[in-house]
Amino acid sequence: MTQGLEGVTTAILGLAMDAASLRQQAIAANIANANTAGYVPQGVSFEAQLEDARRGLRTQGKIDPFAIAGVKLQMQAMQSVSGQMNPIQLDTEVAALSQNTMQYQVLAKGLNKHFAILESAFSDGKR
Repeated sequence: MTQGLEGVTTAILGLAMDAASLRQQAIAANIANANTAGYVPQGVSFEAQLEDARRGLRTQGKIDPFAIAGVKLQMQAMQSVSGQMNPIQLDTEVAALSQNTMQYQVLAKGLNKHFAILESAFSDGKR
């Protein structure tokens, strides 16, 4: 059970960090191209795929770490509900950049803490 829990935790935290890194690239591209005519704003939708995995937890009672590892992250064009392209709002993009940076830092700290707990468990088990 511990191996499965460890595998899922590591997979989800790693995937979330990858998503934050890709989101950082998308936001940076949006800021850099804010005044470029015809530029299509980019975004990353990781949360929807994570919600699919959570549904699996509710229905099956477990999350498969291999399913999490198979999630494909990619940038995609951001459209409004009406299907039109959204104009880039620099203040919104800068705020999103700050939020994403904080999320990445929290995820990195969480992963470090997770590994510290595992290291402690392994080292205490040798005594």
